[in-house]
Amino acid sequence: MNAMRIAKGLGLTMALVALTGCGVFQRDPNAPPVETRPASEILDQEIYGDEGPPSSTIWDLFRNRGDNEQIGAVNRYIWNASLETLSFLPVDSIDPFTGVITTGFGTPPGGGQPYRATVYVTDPALDARSLNVALMTRSGPANAATVLAVEDAILTRARQLRQQDSRF
Repeated sequence: MNAMRIAKGLGLTMALVALTGCGVFQRDPNAPPVETRPASEILDQEIYGDEGPPSSTIWDLFRNRGDNEQIGAVNRYIWNASLETLSFLPVDSIDPFTGVITTGFGTPPGGGQPYRATVYVTDPALDARSLNVALMTRSGPANAATVLAVEDAILTRARQLRQQDSRF
């Protein structure tokens, strides 16, 4: 037991001597100083990557947002009309900033075949070119007449919503 203590003490002493010896080899005093970036700059690069910190601030919340008819970059009337027209389908995901609505399979009222839809609103204009609808059945893509009927129903409802808004 006593020999074990002596061995541990000797090992610890050797380690301390080795550590104190590290200060013997000092840097050349005539060498130029090492240039390093500030810690905040290194931290910003680690957090935000090469782009740097975002240019927006908390005060951007209080700035004028411009046109109130848009949600992100999509037309709000087409967006809301799409959600209302396809309300019988279970929603899988919604992203109003990119304009994509994806749904699961659902059966329309009075219909027998289940459909799944993906709606893509591409433009802030209330225009037929702003709307892309893809319908799927369990056996493959839905026929073009069904897709056209759904697009027409969405655009008709969007125009109705726009007219209701202009009355107030």
